[in-house]
Amino acid sequence: MTKKGLKYEDLRISFSELYEQMGYGQTIPDAVTQKETERITEEVRAFLKPRFCFFVQREMPGFSIGKIIERQLRSAEAYAMFICTAGKEFEEYQHRLKEEGDMVRVFIADALGSVIAEKTADRMEETLQESIGKLGWHHTNRFSPGYCGWHVSQQQQLFPLFKGETCGVSLTESSLMVPIKSVSGIIGLGSRVRHLDYTCGLCDLKDCFRRRTKK
Repeated sequence: MTKKGLKYEDLRISFSELYEQMGYGQTIPDAVTQKETERITEEVRAFLKPRFCFFVQREMPGFSIGKIIERQLRSAEAYAMFICTAGKEFEEYQHRLKEEGDMVRVFIADALGSVIAEKTADRMEETLQESIGKLGWHHTNRFSPGYCGWHVSQQQQLFPLFKGETCGVSLTESSLMVPIKSVSGIIGLGSRVRHLDYTCGLCDLKDCFRRRTKK
C-alpha cells in the first residue's frame, strides 16, 4: 500500500482550471467573482490536507466493469486500485459555508473541491508511474465506479480490498463516498497499455468532469 498526504501547492491548480470547472469555459468571470475565488483559495490553502492511497495486484478483481473499461484494461499485466480525497477538512469547510448561507461561496467551493479531488488523483498517477517505470511499464487512464458503464454500487466491492486503509474515506449505504470530494477506481498497468486522451465519445455520461472541461 502506498499512501501520501499533499498540500495545496502540490496540486498545481490554476485559476483558469478552476474557472473552467465553474462553467466559464475559456472566459474570465467578473472582478467580484475573481476576488471571491481568490479569497476562498487562500482560506483553503491554510488547512487543506488532500491525500491518496493505492495498491497494486496482479489479478483483476471480480468487478463488473462493463465493456468500455474492459477494452481499455485488456492488455494490463497488473492493476492499481486507488482512493484520492480532498479530505475531511475540506468537507467541514463546505458545511460551514452552507450554514452561513452564502451560495456564491458555496458554489465556488464546490467547484474547487472537484478540482482538488481530480488534481490529487493526477498526483497519485504520477507517483504510480514513478513506481512502475522501473519495470518499463505504463498505465492506462483511471476508471471509477459510476462512469463508463461501471455501476457505482461496485464501490462496495472496491473498498474492502483496502482492508480499512482508505485515506479516511467511507461509503454510505448508497455507495457514495464521504468526504464527497473523493475519487476511487482502478488503473491498468503493463508494458502494452496506453494512457489515452479522455474520449468522451465512448461514454454517454453527461455530468462528467472530463466532459465539462472539454467544452
